[in-house]
Amino acid sequence: MPPISEQVAWLFILAVPIASIAWTVTHEELFREPREYCSGRAKNSGSLAVRKFFYLFTCEYCFSHYVTIGALILTGYKLLIDDWRGYLISGFALVWMANVYMSLFGFIRVGMKETKMEADIDELRLKKVKKEMDGLL
Repeated sequence: MPPISEQVAWLFILAVPIASIAWTVTHEELFREPREYCSGRAKNSGSLAVRKFFYLFTCEYCFSHYVTIGALILTGYKLLIDDWRGYLISGFALVWMANVYMSLFGFIRVGMKETKMEADIDELRLKKVKKEMDGLL
């Protein structure tokens, strides 16, 4: 078993691609059409199992569990214990860490959008004032 510092480093690093993949699939324009299809099936299907299955592709938290399972299969990463329990612990730790990253990214992104909107509003006001000033001259 690697030292705990190495295990924690893996936790913080491995959560980054998990968060990136989960966010991209559930939020970005690249996957908009498949996400809209899944969203429609999640809302309109008569079967509970079908609704829940398709919902998984629209929720970053839910989807991050599946991305984490894939990452664990690819890397064999275990946290604290060197048997199946290590996989279980690492799985939940990775999901939690990836969702912390996605929350921070979402918070930063909202802040960036607000800043851009404020700049756009200021630009419109400036154009309006300039237009009014040109009308007075």
